[in-house]
Amino acid sequence: MRAFLVFFLFICLSFALLVPSSFGFQSDELLVDDEEFGLEGGRSPVPVRIRSQPSAPPSVRRRSSDFGVGSGGSDSDSKIQFSLEHAFGDSDFSPAGTFSARLKTSNHGAQTLTKLRFSRNALTDSEREKFEKLLEGDDFYRIRLPSNVVSPPGRDYIISAVKARCLPRDALDEHFFIHMDGVNILAVDYGSPGACQYPRQLKLPGKWSFNSHTILKNTDLAPS
Repeated sequence: MRAFLVFFLFICLSFALLVPSSFGFQSDELLVDDEEFGLEGGRSPVPVRIRSQPSAPPSVRRRSSDFGVGSGGSDSDSKIQFSLEHAFGDSDFSPAGTFSARLKTSNHGAQTLTKLRFSRNALTDSEREKFEKLLEGDDFYRIRLPSNVVSPPGRDYIISAVKARCLPRDALDEHFFIHMDGVNILAVDYGSPGACQYPRQLKLPGKWSFNSHTILKNTDLAPS
């Protein structure tokens, strides 16, 4: 009986030592599997630093105006100037101001004016006296422009006139409506911005300076 108890205790002790060893072996296998396959709930894999390849520069769409004239599909422009001249009644014409504009040339050779600006010369004392005589006699104040702005005066001048009494307000208010065909001036509508009432009353301007308004009208080109 005593020998049986000793044998039974030996068996239990051996079994107790064998079971934890077996469990520990299985646990080590699960940890290896977690690391190899990145299973959900396992340990995070060791981070790997990957060197990124340099990205290609973004493409930029350039406008045709960014290229030179030789590219074959672009327009070019240049700045030009042409003079305004005026006359008091039957007097000779003399310089009165300067128009400046952008001359735009298409790749087909067509030319048009854009961005028209005007700079008026100040009236001299002599011109002021002549203008006062126009007001007293209700006579015409005349202006003229070259018929071709690239090679002035062109074939002729374009002349327009207005009764001098139509211009005085606080200043001398004038309005230019220039009709163009390419670089050729077809006509100029010149006068006061508003209606000129009749009979025209004699009135001196508050300031002897011009207040100028300009409009440029290009004719529509027929399709080629």
